[in-house]
Amino acid sequence: MILLLTCMLPFLGALAVALAARTGRNTQAILAGAATSAALVLILLQAPQVLAGTTSAFAMPWVPALGLEASLFMDPLGLMFAGLILGIGILIITYARFYLAAEDSMPRFLTFLMLFQGAMLGIVLSDNVLLLLIFWELTSLSSFLLIGFWSHKAEGRQGARMALAVTGGGGLALIAGLLILGRVAGSYNLTDILLAGLVIQGSPLYTPALVLILVGCFAKSAQFPFHFWLPRAMAAPTPVSAYLHSATMVKAGVFLLARLWPVLSGTELWFYLVATTGMVTMFVGAAIALFKDDLKALLAYSTVSHLGLLTMLLGFGTPMAAVVAVFHILNHATFKAALFMNAGIVDHEVGTRDVRRLGGLVHLMPIATTIAVVAGLSMAGLPPFNGFISKEMMLEEAGRTVWAELTWLIPLVATLAALLSAAYSFRYVSHVFFGPRRHDYPRAPHDPGAGLWGPPAVLAALVVLIGFFPATIAGPLVQPVAAAVIGAEPPYFALKMWHGFTPALFMSVLAVAGGAAVLWRHGEAVRMWQRVPVPDAKRAFDAVVAALVGASRVVTDTLHTGTLQRSLFVLFAATFLLAVEGLSVGGLGGATRAGIPASGVAVAAWLALVAGAVAVVVSARQRFLALIYISVIGLIVSLGFVYLSAPDLALTQISVEVVTILLLLLALNLLPKTPQPTSSRLRRARDAVLAGIVGAGVGWLALAVMTRAPRDPISAFHWAQAKPGGGGTNVVNVTLVDFRGFDTFGEIIVLGIAALAIYALLKTAVRGVAGRRLLAWVPETPESPERHPMMLVVASRLVLPIALVVGLFLFLRGHNLPGGGFIAGLVFSIALLVQFMASGYAWADARKRLERHTLIAGGVLVAAATGLGSLAFGAPFLTSTFEYITWPLVGQFELASALLFDVGVSLAVVGAVLLALGQLANLMQRAARLEVDAEPMDIDPTRGAGAVR
Repeated sequence: MILLLTCMLPFLGALAVALAARTGRNTQAILAGAATSAALVLILLQAPQVLAGTTSAFAMPWVPALGLEASLFMDPLGLMFAGLILGIGILIITYARFYLAAEDSMPRFLTFLMLFQGAMLGIVLSDNVLLLLIFWELTSLSSFLLIGFWSHKAEGRQGARMALAVTGGGGLALIAGLLILGRVAGSYNLTDILLAGLVIQGSPLYTPALVLILVGCFAKSAQFPFHFWLPRAMAAPTPVSAYLHSATMVKAGVFLLARLWPVLSGTELWFYLVATTGMVTMFVGAAIALFKDDLKALLAYSTVSHLGLLTMLLGFGTPMAAVVAVFHILNHATFKAALFMNAGIVDHEVGTRDVRRLGGLVHLMPIATTIAVVAGLSMAGLPPFNGFISKEMMLEEAGRTVWAELTWLIPLVATLAALLSAAYSFRYVSHVFFGPRRHDYPRAPHDPGAGLWGPPAVLAALVVLIGFFPATIAGPLVQPVAAAVIGAEPPYFALKMWHGFTPALFMSVLAVAGGAAVLWRHGEAVRMWQRVPVPDAKRAFDAVVAALVGASRVVTDTLHTGTLQRSLFVLFAATFLLAVEGLSVGGLGGATRAGIPASGVAVAAWLALVAGAVAVVVSARQRFLALIYISVIGLIVSLGFVYLSAPDLALTQISVEVVTILLLLLALNLLPKTPQPTSSRLRRARDAVLAGIVGAGVGWLALAVMTRAPRDPISAFHWAQAKPGGGGTNVVNVTLVDFRGFDTFGEIIVLGIAALAIYALLKTAVRGVAGRRLLAWVPETPESPERHPMMLVVASRLVLPIALVVGLFLFLRGHNLPGGGFIAGLVFSIALLVQFMASGYAWADARKRLERHTLIAGGVLVAAATGLGSLAFGAPFLTSTFEYITWPLVGQFELASALLFDVGVSLAVVGAVLLALGQLANLMQRAARLEVDAEPMDIDPTRGAGAVR
């Protein structure tokens, strides 16, 4: 349970921040920091036993029929990443509190950040790969929100879209790869997959699984040729950049490579794909970083380079290289987060990130300079900082690795990349903070308050401490983490500053000296770089996207001409052909159930139903009349449910009919009453023939199914278990809130999404061409001079409390008698719709106490909380419980947890109906250019109680 709580805390923190949106910034930051700190404390409490070799685990049933569990586990690798995510997360929250401007929405930012933090934590702690994939895609979505936080900036929107397209596309490949991996291993749990290395590598599916998984990892960790999205993500606020580039988003791909290292590495295919990609990325990223003038762009490409370094080390496939990769993950997180926050300080205080407009800040910003020197020299690989140790160890491993019998290639590329890394690190430090003081800074430079320099200072201190005491501070963590990556005890290694006069030392000295020389001649290097025909990755990406969009448009325009008749014709024709093919192959067999004789009433109702359906078709061009016929059909269907002893369905049907007919009347009021004919007689005849054939076929198929009794109908289980298992005698309601509660939960989510879609579509109808048409709209029918008749208003006031009581009655009795949350929500909605019809939407809306969006969100959250509550008692999600209680005078009554679930259903239904109503009403007011009624019954208080407008 501790692991589950650890994973849930960031999401709870996001909810807390969102609910505290109207409080002060300090309160919001404290809430986010408290959730992160609590999760970190839980991680640290488990750290001693995890590092000692005891894996912490949690599992609960997910889809028991398929043998799937929603399982979590934390070994040393997960512990290290979780610690980085949460530890740096606390520093980022503190930094963001003082970095964001007053006009930036702090609750929105922190909500997105906590969602992202929770998703990353889920990735590193997931045992089931399907659960990991859910968190993986959630990181793409939440990072999209973070990168595009400044949505008023075009580069922010473009960067967010590019990141989502690349990482989301890679995620699709990863889904396929992990599904193949789980199928080969015979389990979707990582702990089982990690034990099936020989089976996986011996399978013919190893190659496609490996390629697909690598595509997902490379896209997420910005490996060549997917590297271009990461620098574009720099349009995000600096706290986001620091978090994404140090411990979270871009490390997710590296984490997965390390997690699957025991079962995927060790083959030539792994070596050439992973090591080569990492080597190329390391060199390309370092080369581009050297010539970037924007500080964040320079650091972004340096991140690309260091991610390539980590990928290359894991690609070597040797245990010692894996040890070095683990150590450098830790080192890179410390100095890179500090550098990004330092760049944010410069931008925040000086007003620019352009290296060409900076310099001489050492005397004006001594604290920021100190942080930059420590972190920058660590990134350059200079002693006595931690980056020097892991860089030298990397060069040592590179010197031992042979690529295609070329013993010199990897050492040469690694040395050149280290040289370029030293050069851009020196440039960051010297060109920004040293040199002559300028007189044209956009703002007067000065060190910020401790809220901004404190978080990077903590990381800079770690850079120094790990550099001086690597074996003491990092050793106890690196050794067990490396063992978790390798899947066995790691080889002997020594984390120390001095390893003697080794080839790696000479390569390191050459890299540092070469980096200093490149910086000295940087101007000439820039001119040479500008003459090199370097391809523009963004331009290539845009061209690919444009080509895909163009091809999609051709396909769409060919298949979808905007003619509803054609789409329906294709749909019905395809359905008919599939049905014929299925029946010809499988058949139905003989009837096993006798039919029930039809009474005269049933036959009359059926004839009325057929007549209504024909009337709808005949009067299709008279929209109002067709709507009346549709309502008649709905009424007859409701009576049919009553006749067939299905009162719940009858109540639902009649309630839905009332709500939808009223909303459709409002919508039709904005459309021409008689549309122009769109089909020729020949086409209508063709459509009639197809409709007749398909309709007759569906009717025959329904009859055929009903006359063939299933061998073991599931309804028997529901009848037998409704009372003992669900605590209710209303089988329909028990089924909806218990046996099939997950279906109902999904349905209210879909209902909320549909309402939001209506809101979004109608919100844009007041702009552009649609808005001009709306303003030119003239009603085709005369309007009553009395918009809100007094008798209707008075009657609605009397009906409202009665309707609410009826809805509450139906709600409370729903578990045992016809009723329930969905029906009650519809009755509540009808009561509110009547108020709108009587007194106008503006009058009714002014008296609401809850926002419509809040009702939908609240309903979904209440339903979700009810389902999650069962987890606390070790039961599957949405398992309900009940108890019979006896009170004096009241007697015995039932109290069921499903009642809370029904509350969520009712709230979602009411919110969805009112949201659609609100948008339609706003459109009507704009179209008719009506004055907003401030009082009921059109009474003008300035003219006396008897004056009516």
